[in-house]
Amino acid sequence: MINATKKWIFLKISSAILVPLMLWFLFSLVSFYDKTYSQVLLFFTSQPTQFLFSLFIIFAYFYSALSISEVFEDYIENEKLKNVANKLLFLFAIIIPISTLLTLFKLSQ
Repeated sequence: MINATKKWIFLKISSAILVPLMLWFLFSLVSFYDKTYSQVLLFFTSQPTQFLFSLFIIFAYFYSALSISEVFEDYIENEKLKNVANKLLFLFAIIIPISTLLTLFKLSQ
């Protein structure tokens, strides 16, 4: 299978997974309006929320990294610069979600 086809398939799958997670997160975010800090903290430290929010963060960064990678492919002509940009992008797409999730799990302890 061609690499571009794999990226396209992964973009479509991750976007399909992100739609219900985004809806769940938006409805949860709206409910935070009149809650106290401790109630919001309790929400994020509950087990189902941690799992769903972890999936949301992972798929959101995966989707954004693939999308930005496509922009690099289209607009950066220098192959070395394109490779460095893609490697840095994927490195940050791993580091940022992991640090976010570790922070979230530290809150629950």
